[in-house]
Amino acid sequence: GEFALMNYRITGDFLAPFRITPFIEEISPTLVEVVIKVRADIPEKNFGSNVQVIFPIARATNGVSIRLDSNIDQSAEFKGKDSRIEWTIKKFRGCSEHTMRAKITLKEASSSNVRREMGPVSLGFEIPMHNVSNLQVKYLRIQEQHKAYNPYRWVRYLTQSASYVARI
Repeated sequence: GEFALMNYRITGDFLAPFRITPFIEEISPTLVEVVIKVRADIPEKNFGSNVQVIFPIARATNGVSIRLDSNIDQSAEFKGKDSRIEWTIKKFRGCSEHTMRAKITLKEASSSNVRREMGPVSLGFEIPMHNVSNLQVKYLRIQEQHKAYNPYRWVRYLTQSASYVARI
């Protein structure tokens, strides 16, 4: 079986595993281009799995054209009902960077109100066998009097995002 040995939260300074760089440019009064770059600042041997970038956009959106930068296993779609773009990357290698470009067509000429409706960018991910704090389990002893199983000697580290947000 599997169980969580320890859960903890880091509140001090640490090197974040992903860096998000959002950029918004108004091309015309009814056309806005959004570029979101995500860089994995984790060792090259590690990877982020099921990385999901969510970007809320203006409610006055008429349509969205999305372009992804590389041929890795990724997808992006516009969720009109929720007024957001969801970008999913199945396996995000360490020390790599990916970019999503979205051209957003608005129903009416943009105003400062439309720009305020966009963002923030949120990120969800899991990084197996990596921990940001460098906390390590050196020794583990299971004390149970009535053991009906043979424990395996293996500890799995898993870094998960809880609230990972980049303001625009």
